[in-house]
Amino acid sequence: QETFEQVFTAPGLRDLPWFVLAGNHDHAGNVTAQLAYSHRSPRWHFPHYYYSLRLSLPGTNASARLLMLDTVTLCGGGDDFGAGDTPRGPRNPKAAAAQLTWLQGRLTAARHDRYVLVAGHYPVWSVAEHGPTACLVRLLRPLLRRHRVTAYLCGHDHNLQFLEEGGVGYVVSGAGNFVEESQQHRRAVPPGSLRFFFGAPTSPGGFAHLRLDAHMATVTFLEATGRVLYRVALPPR
Repeated sequence: QETFEQVFTAPGLRDLPWFVLAGNHDHAGNVTAQLAYSHRSPRWHFPHYYYSLRLSLPGTNASARLLMLDTVTLCGGGDDFGAGDTPRGPRNPKAAAAQLTWLQGRLTAARHDRYVLVAGHYPVWSVAEHGPTACLVRLLRPLLRRHRVTAYLCGHDHNLQFLEEGGVGYVVSGAGNFVEESQQHRRAVPPGSLRFFFGAPTSPGGFAHLRLDAHMATVTFLEATGRVLYRVALPPR
């Protein structure tokens, strides 16, 4: 009630479906309860730790694919409040391996989709406090490039970022609670990959909006005031 139902009460949000994935703070609590909440709330959709969604592009016969990951199961937990602290490896290596196998199969099956989006909590690339997630750079980055994924969507670092590397867009949107300005890992990302960063501590926050149409995927970073901070167009696969 305090973090969802009584927060997102605007009329424009009431009938929108919310597709949920778990982060490190969720795993420090009770993810099973969050999965079960899907049966209590008509707008809360969290069917499994990781799952796939097929999206239809209006006015076309084309489709897009959104693959929701559990990066904590994949890589392990970490202390969100320790600067630069990174996941220490999966608690259950068999569960991590099963998720990776699932992802490989889904990416192969999505070869005809016009756009493929992969989402997880931890970033692959980030210049901010937590920086890149070594586990994802090792395991996920090669798959994103090999399967020509349109973009990887994440949070964890509390700011807004857009990076591009190897033909894949990396969207960091973690400015919904508070905004943090550190770029202490700027040298830890590929040279020239950072295209946009917003971390003004006095900002009321912001988010990323992704629009898919027949000709392009448009990522728009918006401040809570409605101000457009940055916009980038990503081509179909």
